Amino acid sequence: MTSGLSESKVNPVNWITPYKVEVVQGNFVSKEQVELLKPGMARAQVREVLGTPLLASVFHENRWDYVFTLKRENTEPQSLRLTVYFKDDVLERFEGDTMPSEADFVAKLDTRRKFGKVPVLELTEEQLKAVEKKPAASAGATPVPPPVALPSTASYPPLESPAR
Repeated sequence: MTSGLSESKVNPVNWITPYKVEVVQGNFVSKEQVELLKPGMARAQVREVLGTPLLASVFHENRWDYVFTLKRENTEPQSLRLTVYFKDDVLERFEGDTMPSEADFVAKLDTRRKFGKVPVLELTEEQLKAVEKKPAASAGATPVPPPVALPSTASYPPLESPAR
């Protein structure tokens, strides 16, 4: 009987999970950034649009690789790659994965739990009328006296205890 309860989503113990670190590596390149790339751009312009490449090899000096990986709990690891090729320090071509837009990527990052539909927090007309008809205070309750105003010359005890 207890084993069924412990596996249930209703059990509050299942709402608490240990924190697991997200592993983010590389440069995220958005669809909007890729759209700004045009053949004939200088290296400095490409770096300005995409940022510093993750991989710039001495053996492939005419090629920059932008790699992005994201590993999170309860999701498939994401891996995106964009390779930029230069000829005579000018952008010749680029190729890689289809990049998500910034808005799509941010939407994927939202991992908050969805607990269902949020209830409406408004009263209907009928509920408002029912509340208005009820007396403000019960008949047997005694009214609360107003607070007593202290004279302006009232003295207060010191905030600190006297020295011993």
